[in-house]
Amino acid sequence: MLCTAASRLRRAVSLIAPRRPRSSALRALPGASDYHVPVLGKECIDWLARDDGVFVDCTLGGGGHSSLLLERVGARAKVIGLDRDRDAIEAASSRIRDARFSTIEGVFDEGLQRAFEEHGKFAGVLMDLGVSSHQIDDAERGFSTRFDGPLDMRMGTTGRTALDLINELDVKGLARLLRQNADEPHASRIAKAVKSAELMTTSDLATIVSESIPKTSPPHLDAKRRSKAVARVFQALRIEVNDELGALDRALELLPTVVAEGGRVVVLAYHSLEDRRVKRFFRDGKFRGDAARDAYGNRLTPFRPLTRKAAAASDEEVAANPRARSARLRVAERTDWSPS
Repeated sequence: MLCTAASRLRRAVSLIAPRRPRSSALRALPGASDYHVPVLGKECIDWLARDDGVFVDCTLGGGGHSSLLLERVGARAKVIGLDRDRDAIEAASSRIRDARFSTIEGVFDEGLQRAFEEHGKFAGVLMDLGVSSHQIDDAERGFSTRFDGPLDMRMGTTGRTALDLINELDVKGLARLLRQNADEPHASRIAKAVKSAELMTTSDLATIVSESIPKTSPPHLDAKRRSKAVARVFQALRIEVNDELGALDRALELLPTVVAEGGRVVVLAYHSLEDRRVKRFFRDGKFRGDAARDAYGNRLTPFRPLTRKAAAASDEEVAANPRARSARLRVAERTDWSPS
């Protein structure tokens, strides 16, 4: 059994030790709180803010983006925060005391549909596809390779855990998952090692993955390769456990129905699987095939991209919040064309 006395001790310490306080640079970022530090906060709100309308923050987290938006919109505007994590809703609700703000617990598409039925079409939608700082820093959630905790990785409280998923899949199925969700080059080798081990915690999984990567030199590059492989495996499992790509696809397909003409959609993606989907949908209005065209060859799409290339966080923001390094921001505006 790989769960050693040392790993059990590390886990116990991580659960009782207080979280590290945010650095002054991190706390200074727009919308930052001890629960979560929103990425590209000012940039997102600059694209979204208007005097009036209904705005939906699809990943409420600690309420950072929502609080910034409330500072910029008019007195008659409404901001609705969605999240599948009840902890996030409670944290944001205790932070934001504003009559214009309300919350809905649910996944992207479910929350968007409910908000649309209650409030009508939206003037703006923000989708921050990353995991919150709180979730990463909570050992019990099992998202991070830095802590020893249960192999959970659920953003909510229902459904199968990462350990359930590993136990359900055979070697081929697990290898396929690692390729599809993380482009892992050693997927087969890792899958065989994982399925032959008795896993209990995140440290168990990280150790098995690291030890299954072929050794190379120099040593510092070898360690970096192993660390990246572990991160990719955690990403692949987390995406599958939470059906992140399926939820994103369903939400994007719903947007033409729920966003008003001239309304804007801002999306923050953190890896290529997400970013490619968003880019393709904003450009063509679909995930496969070319956009529809009129008799003159003009593209007919429900959204018009406003960012030619995905925007990234500044060097200053990345220095203060390294988790912003992989963020890619895309923006699109609702046109007057709707798919039949």
